[in-house]
Amino acid sequence: MKPRSLLSTLLLVSLAGLLPAQDAAPWRDPSPHIAQFVSVDENVKLEVLDWGGVGPPIVLLSGSGNTAHVFDDFAPRLIPQYRVYGITRRGFGASSHPEAGYSDQRLADDVLAVLDSLKIAKPVLIGHSMAGSEMTTLGVQHSDRLAGLVYLDAGDDPSNFSGKNPTYQELFKKLPMTPPAASEADKKSFHAFRERQMRVMGFAFPESEWRNILTVNPDGTVGPATTTNSVRKAINEGSKKRDYSGIKVPILAFFAVDAIKDGWSQYYHFRPSNADERATLEDIFAADRRYLDQYEGLLRSGVPNARIVELAGADHYVFFSNEADVLRDMRDFLARLH
Repeated sequence: MKPRSLLSTLLLVSLAGLLPAQDAAPWRDPSPHIAQFVSVDENVKLEVLDWGGVGPPIVLLSGSGNTAHVFDDFAPRLIPQYRVYGITRRGFGASSHPEAGYSDQRLADDVLAVLDSLKIAKPVLIGHSMAGSEMTTLGVQHSDRLAGLVYLDAGDDPSNFSGKNPTYQELFKKLPMTPPAASEADKKSFHAFRERQMRVMGFAFPESEWRNILTVNPDGTVGPATTTNSVRKAINEGSKKRDYSGIKVPILAFFAVDAIKDGWSQYYHFRPSNADERATLEDIFAADRRYLDQYEGLLRSGVPNARIVELAGADHYVFFSNEADVLRDMRDFLARLH
């Protein structure tokens, strides 16, 4: 849902589409979780990951295009103090892929159904990107069921979407932001592909995540994305304007703030090569700042005591690019809840 993540989304799609890969041996997910499937609707089951841990419960919600496995490296960092779960929403990964049920309300109800089924009491919901919509709906309607909300660059307002602003989008056409094509060596294996993602984006998803968002062919080669464009379209159409006014639990919200560090825009994975490109990128940053001010203002208008942390030069996937910062502030926030 993140408007400023359009280029990140295009980059991931480009990376995924360049993959055919061959793995010589069977692969096992190394993350220390147990996977189960929970019924949330008629003929709809969601994959729920349980990393274990001791302490108050945490439920991780991924952004659009991802599954709970995107947290396979991040979740274990929280296990010593918390019981950690992750939910893959309908239409993604190993969860059911029904034709309907992608409104903001239905997706939020799915999360609530998991909490009911597994008897997860008073969790802190931690969500990335589009998960902010589900969390906000649950916070407004069921604050009594929650202990807190943590937004991982998930505070954008779907009703004020920069991707629908033609003037804003025209700025990107002035910049050569298309990622370079993968070489044959990059396509040989998931390991090689993750190395390429590390070079291009500065971080890499767990291999388990790529194996859940892309189909694995019988011969070990990588097939198309597991989520259809119709699902993404239905989610976008089912999103609603953010209204935080009914939330009665503490909120911690991280926002990635565009910046150029050492000549490099980490958010857009782009290095301007001349003064004109630099000026255009600065115009994009200025527009993003205006949107960000509106999003932060909307959050504060509903929850005046919300804690907002801006991460300068971070990627949209803040829990990858700024993991140490996110963990530090998150642990401090969580400790104050209990």
